Amino acid sequence: MLSRLLKEHQAKQNERKELQERRRREAIAAATCLTEALVDHLNVGVAQAYVNQRKLDHEVKTLQVQASQFAKQTSQWISMVESFNQALKEIGDVENWARSIEMDMRTIATALEYVHKGQLQAASS
Repeated sequence: MLSRLLKEHQAKQNERKELQERRRREAIAAATCLTEALVDHLNVGVAQAYVNQRKLDHEVKTLQVQASQFAKQTSQWISMVESFNQALKEIGDVENWARSIEMDMRTIATALEYVHKGQLQAASS
């Protein structure tokens, strides 16, 4: 009877050990699956962040090129406006010069007319 109890006890202990070993392996397998799932999830996020970073880098380069082109174009526009302003100033100078010449010509014409009238009156007298 004692030997039978001992055998039963050893058998139950072996069953428990086997059950415990099986549960340990299942726990290890589940932990491994969980770890792999977490790593895969993180890798997806990291991969997406990498893709987004590459897109941002490309956009930054494009923006830098466009900003440089815009700066050159703006510089050209400023140069054109300055040239236009200078031309307007010159037109104003020419206009003032033309008015001055016109006034001088009127003065001369008036003087010539006065002289011409004086000569006509002297000749008729």
